[in-house]
Amino acid sequence: MTQGYTTGAYGYPAPQPVPTPEPAQAQEPASKARPRDRYLDLLRSIALVRVVAYHIFGWAWLTILFPSMGVMFALAGSLMARSLSRPALGVIKARVRRLLPPLWAFSAVALALLFLGGWNGTDDTGDGATWSLLKLFNYVVPFGEPSYPASIGSDSGLLEPTWADQAVGVLWYLRAYLWFVLASPLLLWAFRRFPWPTLLMPLALTAVVGTGVVEIPGETGNAVTDFAVYGSCWILGFAHQDGLLRRIPRYLTVSLATLVMTFGLWWASGHQGAEGWDLNEIPLAQATWSFGFVAILLAYSPSWRELPGRLVHWDRMVTLSNNRAVTIYLWHNLLIMAAELLLEQAYDLPFLQTDSATAALDTAYNVWIFCLIWPLIGLAVLTFGWLEDLAARRRPRLWPNGARRTLTRSRSASASSSWDR
Repeated sequence: MTQGYTTGAYGYPAPQPVPTPEPAQAQEPASKARPRDRYLDLLRSIALVRVVAYHIFGWAWLTILFPSMGVMFALAGSLMARSLSRPALGVIKARVRRLLPPLWAFSAVALALLFLGGWNGTDDTGDGATWSLLKLFNYVVPFGEPSYPASIGSDSGLLEPTWADQAVGVLWYLRAYLWFVLASPLLLWAFRRFPWPTLLMPLALTAVVGTGVVEIPGETGNAVTDFAVYGSCWILGFAHQDGLLRRIPRYLTVSLATLVMTFGLWWASGHQGAEGWDLNEIPLAQATWSFGFVAILLAYSPSWRELPGRLVHWDRMVTLSNNRAVTIYLWHNLLIMAAELLLEQAYDLPFLQTDSATAALDTAYNVWIFCLIWPLIGLAVLTFGWLEDLAARRRPRLWPNGARRTLTRSRSASASSSWDR
């Protein structure tokens, strides 16, 4: 969390009302009926890169520069609103089905590493043996937080003792996504009847459960807080899909969004935690800043069919990252630790034994990790990414970067140009 996607699975249409298809139209391939919105694809790609960069460098200001989670939930909410033009039960089943196979592959590897590390499913969780075993079900369907040890191994091991929290902790996004998917039929019904109260309700809930006014203990509290913090972003996706944002003058949207964002920064300034300005640690600031930021992005949504100008050079990477967003999100933290292991081996290379070489590695350590992580993510895409195709009932592809589509478009343009001459 995760998360362009090939249309009919995770692709985005231009934000316009979707007409009710005739029976013959309903049988048309999704690629014809639902063109992708490349602007939204680009936003998702930027969000994924920002998530990876944040987990490598740990810079708190990245949460302000681009609130990735809010953006990703808003894009998913827009897609969900469009899909709910069909029967809700079928849409929910499809969304859950597309989520689970990639999760199962990740869970199998994570649990294997945990069990090989000596964990038996109940040690050091603080939940009691029976409850800890029951929580293992969350590795199969992410209704809640999966059970894992707070510390495993030793300081002298290959991985630091908190690696499980870093690797498995990312599953909170899948849990929140699943909650939103299950709640979407009710949320969309409420939004279309009472748009503004429904849109602002999660912010009000965050002001209650995210500030300590009401404290909900344990995993339930974490889940409710996440639902509240990002709920308004999800519903902004509804507003984008239904055209509500287009009916509001853009200057008014930007002005109000700026006021909300200003409040978020003001709140953060007086409620900083150990990480300073890291909005991930300040729920109300995260909720309001993400809400305003996403509202501005969607208000200016240009609905590109193709990436314009120099952005076209990134077309294949944008397509690949959108087609494999769940895979990238699930594996990136574990792969960051793998990159650290690889870089540690570099210190033992004979030609890097000088003081200047060691200093170069030390000084730019995180930069080297950032460079190493992308080939490793590429390997994860090749190894596990095809599961996203199977989950969506598509033909499996190893590297779906749209190269064939781009080549076909280029040949068509060339043929048209020759005919004109």
